[in-house]
Amino acid sequence: MVRWSLTHSSLVNQAGRDIPTPVLLNFIPVSDTSSDSSFCVAISGEILAEPSSWTESQTQRHRMETLGRMTMGMTHDFNNLLSGILGHIELWRLEGLNDDQGHLATIEQAAKDGANLIGKVQRYIRQEVQQTFEVVELSALIQECISFTRPYWFNEPRRQGIDIEVVNLINTALPIEGSPAELRDVFVNLILNAVHALPKGGKITFNGSRTDSQVVISVGDNGVGMAPEVKKRVFEPLFSTKGAKGTGMGLAVAAGILREHAGSVDVISKLGVGTTFRMLFPASNTRTSTPAVPVTSQASSQPKRLLVVDDEAMVRNIINKLLSLRGHQVTVAASGPEALEAFKKNAFDYVITDQGMPEMSGRELAIQLRKISSSTPIILLTGDTDLKVDSDIINFVMTKPFKLDELEAALTSLS
Repeated sequence: MVRWSLTHSSLVNQAGRDIPTPVLLNFIPVSDTSSDSSFCVAISGEILAEPSSWTESQTQRHRMETLGRMTMGMTHDFNNLLSGILGHIELWRLEGLNDDQGHLATIEQAAKDGANLIGKVQRYIRQEVQQTFEVVELSALIQECISFTRPYWFNEPRRQGIDIEVVNLINTALPIEGSPAELRDVFVNLILNAVHALPKGGKITFNGSRTDSQVVISVGDNGVGMAPEVKKRVFEPLFSTKGAKGTGMGLAVAAGILREHAGSVDVISKLGVGTTFRMLFPASNTRTSTPAVPVTSQASSQPKRLLVVDDEAMVRNIINKLLSLRGHQVTVAASGPEALEAFKKNAFDYVITDQGMPEMSGRELAIQLRKISSSTPIILLTGDTDLKVDSDIINFVMTKPFKLDELEAALTSLS
């Protein structure tokens, strides 16, 4: 009798699963034949995965996989935003603080876009639907993107002796319904990809036109171009030609954003000639609203005594300075226990506290404050994805990041 057994592991693609499933195969002899060398072998297989009936686990796993991919793409996008901010700060210094409003506007927009990226993940975790679209003037938005990415296509290449020019040939209004931050992601990504395709320099060109029903945008470069096999996969998630420098999520996310906007994108490319991305959007006949006039830091008509609590010194100090500019009398505390001591010794009109703090969270602090005063309004600042609070304890919840005017409006609403 032959006495042996073998095992072999393999990966098998299964319908309904995003990644291959490991399978363990067992080879066991079941009989012996004396007349010749042949014998029978029983082969059994074990699927090393949860049963398909575990729907809830599968759904959670799928969502976590998707969230992981989103996070990889977000890391890339955040690095782009931070590099743009630092690039414009460097430009601002080198130019002797000239054109300060232009740099400040770009830096502010980058910070807003960063907050919007976090909002995307928060909405996904909470399984929220896309927010209502607004009228977006694409020609103006594209010019913003060109200005924002200037450190990428102008400053950095020139340090390496490379000359890259960006030409905007759009000379007409191109209104569509959409999300400005998400569309900004698309055009910034296309510019950065074009820069990567111009290792020896060249030109990036924007064109745009519209009909009664459609807006057409093209972004082209005269760079290295793509091979046919690369062109076929360029919108696939996790496919990248940049090696360790790329995540393979940029163009996949861009295509998804365009689908959300009822649009589409295709690519024309040839090795040694260049690449052009052509995007189609439904046109909007609604005019864009007049930009709001920025609110200056004028003193509040009713200064208040405020207790501001945050364990992050930078956040704590900036809130203190902003509210002090409005004429409020501000006391700061770096922790919940420190805030409790200050609250016992002084009278405050409002308490503004962060949620995520060591020793004592903002919610725990509010519970302790309510034992001392049941009437002092408490505003909770949070960056958490989902926080349920008792309205009898906390009067108002604000999501970070926020603007001074929003905080001032919250104070007024609780007066």
